Amino acid sequence: MEDIRKADWAALAEEVEAHGCALTPRLLSAADCAGISALYEEAGRFRSTIDMERFRFGRGQYRYFQEPFPEAVAELRAAFYPHLLPIARDWAARLGQPAPWPDDFGDWLDMCHKAGQTKPTPILLRYREGDWNALHRDLYGDLVFPLQVVIGLDRPGDDYTGGEFLMVEQRPRAQSRGTVTLLPQGHGLIFTTRDRPVRSARGWSASPVRHGVSTVRSGLRHALGLVLHDAK
Repeated sequence: MEDIRKADWAALAEEVEAHGCALTPRLLSAADCAGISALYEEAGRFRSTIDMERFRFGRGQYRYFQEPFPEAVAELRAAFYPHLLPIARDWAARLGQPAPWPDDFGDWLDMCHKAGQTKPTPILLRYREGDWNALHRDLYGDLVFPLQVVIGLDRPGDDYTGGEFLMVEQRPRAQSRGTVTLLPQGHGLIFTTRDRPVRSARGWSASPVRHGVSTVRSGLRHALGLVLHDAK
């Protein structure tokens, strides 16, 4: 696993500011990715399995890890927090919203748990041919961290086709803007969880953002989702 601290965080922050998302350098080797994908078959590592078609979320399946997490999952989730925290606080200041996030990630999770959000949220997603994920936001309670990360675990164009990451931003008094990202294997995409600040005629406005995955045309696509707040 690569050291997240070595990434150009100033450039990543600028990219997130401009587009609401940013692609990181490689974080996981091909072997790391294969190892995490293989965990999908170990049902005992997960607290629940969601059939997306059953709940009309799209088509495909994902599983929520239960604690203790695999070492790479736990390390990645905690490592992203201090780098995304300044962005979160800046967004809250511009929008005139509370910024409840403490410096320490463990303290933040303790806050979630005291608020009744005790269920872990790291996700392993699996998409087969014809699967897709409807546009949505990962909100599991009142306490929300405004940024999250998804890491591609397979090789687009080789292991699967289609399956692009979709992000749609509802701009103030304007038509929505869409962003499409193809996730390289082992790279992460930082993206907006709920909304982000955008300039408007009245200053700063909260621009709602949703995300999803386009239809997988062929093959098998896995991804690791790192939500930085826990769930009720």
